[in-house]
Amino acid sequence: MFSKILIANRGEIACRVIKTARRMGIKTVAVYSDADRDALHVEMADEAVHIGAAPAAESYLQIEKIVAACRQTRAEAVHPGYGFLSEREAFAQALKDNGIVFIGPNPGAIAAMGDKIESKKAAATANVSTVPGFLGIIESPEHAVTIADEIGYPVMIKASAGGGGKGMRIAHSAGEVAEGFARAKSEAASSFGDDRVFVEKFIVDPRHIEIQVLGDKHGNVIYLGERECSIQRRNQKVVEEAPSPLLDEATRRKMGEQAVALAKAVNYDSAGTVEFVAGQDKSFYFLEMNTRLQVEHPVTEMITGIDLVEEMIRVAYGEKLRLTQAEVKLNGWAVESRVYAEDPTRNFLPSTGRLVTYRPPVEGPDGDAVVRNDTGVYEGGEISIYYDPMIAKLVTHAPTREAAIEAQGRALDAFAIDGIRHNIPFVSALMHHPRWIAGNLSTGFIAEEFPEGFSLPVPEGEIALRLAAIAIACDHKLNQRKRAVSAQMEGWRRVAFDRTRVVLIGAERFEGQVGEQGGAVIIDFGARQVTVSSEWRPGEPVWQGTLDGVAIAAQIRPIPNGFALGHAGAYADAVVRTPREAELAALMPEKVAADTGKVLLCPMPGVVKAISVAVGQEVKAGEALCMVEAMKMENVLRAEKDATIAKILAKEGESLAVDAVIMEFA
Repeated sequence: MFSKILIANRGEIACRVIKTARRMGIKTVAVYSDADRDALHVEMADEAVHIGAAPAAESYLQIEKIVAACRQTRAEAVHPGYGFLSEREAFAQALKDNGIVFIGPNPGAIAAMGDKIESKKAAATANVSTVPGFLGIIESPEHAVTIADEIGYPVMIKASAGGGGKGMRIAHSAGEVAEGFARAKSEAASSFGDDRVFVEKFIVDPRHIEIQVLGDKHGNVIYLGERECSIQRRNQKVVEEAPSPLLDEATRRKMGEQAVALAKAVNYDSAGTVEFVAGQDKSFYFLEMNTRLQVEHPVTEMITGIDLVEEMIRVAYGEKLRLTQAEVKLNGWAVESRVYAEDPTRNFLPSTGRLVTYRPPVEGPDGDAVVRNDTGVYEGGEISIYYDPMIAKLVTHAPTREAAIEAQGRALDAFAIDGIRHNIPFVSALMHHPRWIAGNLSTGFIAEEFPEGFSLPVPEGEIALRLAAIAIACDHKLNQRKRAVSAQMEGWRRVAFDRTRVVLIGAERFEGQVGEQGGAVIIDFGARQVTVSSEWRPGEPVWQGTLDGVAIAAQIRPIPNGFALGHAGAYADAVVRTPREAELAALMPEKVAADTGKVLLCPMPGVVKAISVAVGQEVKAGEALCMVEAMKMENVLRAEKDATIAKILAKEGESLAVDAVIMEFA
């Protein structure tokens, strides 16, 4: 077995590979850019080599620097993770030329399958069902429009070397094709160093289902079941699960056998994923093959008990697969939520900054379920503008889909992040969405269920009552501590205190009498009495305990006169007062929010790539004003209404903070 491997990646996947290598007794080498000098993967590895400046094009995409790091540290093999150089034939070939083993497929398989255009040709040759499209080189927007007109709308414009939603656009008209073609080429060039794109038919109301394959260098290939990745936004996966609630055993076998046939046709010899777009009628078409480890591989690992990173390392070393197809068994259900540094209330725009609080849920058993958290960050670390905004992948595994979803919801409630915006409120709300729970999915799920964007759900009914009870119990504990401190002061005398508390959650009002019994807090709301037990201490970002014997968790942060709480997909400020305080507070005038209708604010930290208007110019609603790039994504900001440009305060190439004023309107 290898004695030392280098991980040519960063973040959570680098940490993930290091964990398996450590368990196998293999030493590891990390590489890092200027921005990642203090990153978690650097700390975890046995050795670390600096490879360049923060932009990926100057560090993680530099093949010669990775090869030099291998020579410097005498690493025998390289695991590429996903993204960056993981699907670059030239990288695998460069390693081979230098006597270094690539922990991934052979260069020929990468060439055949890693290129989205060539993979579709190979799939058609192998008699795999494919989506109608144009697989040649598209030279111009006009050419793209002509092709789209022939295929029929809607169409998908995709980067040939793409992945992770980068360089991908859906177009419903000729105008959208022309703009989407330009954006897709630009994003593909900056993300992958390859600006080729192709066009194919977009299947209406589709589901995204992929088959995990595993091959060795002795001609053996097996499939490890499927994953459903239909919950996406901007063509990037948000929630994945295994198996799929759509498939039956016959369809699973048919898809798996096609995936294996395709892998064998190109002599595939590592872990890889064959992706399909599926109709609601269980029809399916080949989409692409990713010749690398997928982001969502943990859900497959949880239901099969197979460590895919370990199998990749063993296969790269020359070992035969340790399983036959008949020995692959699917056990239970797994759900994964991708936790991103982004603001779901601002159309999921990226967020950067320091992780002031980062407290993930405890990994391990949770009743009949198991919690796993793959991450590459730590409390006090920074989320950079240079790389993908992923913070962690939260995975739960249980005997049934219902139990896995319930466990995922509990784990999200116990996940505390502060200092940046994040999408936990969104994925938490998804876990409680009736359509998700029913398994009625499609890649249009988010757009269909949140057509006006996402806003924090307001607690109602039982959830609101739970939050009110938690707020009163926490307020009671704080008051107890204050009285304990006061009791130590000379001349202090105990006085009676008001045990009634009023909680305001939005427009809803709760009033309860507070008491204690056997270490628990008893709250009498009149129509209902609630018993609250918890070991929570003031300052902890997660409240965990029981309400009437039911274990729950909630994110908690102090605010003036109360707590900001998040639980079961609902988030609200719970203001706690005595009855007299509540009476007086009701007389206070409400603050009026500032009018920002006359300015264009930068919705996320980023770099101004282009200003599309001039001072004095009249613009119509929907017209492009400027483009801001953040975390490798180009975001076009448009006019919300007809207006005249009065001032332009930002310049092309300038880095802006969130809410910085870009321009003013007359």
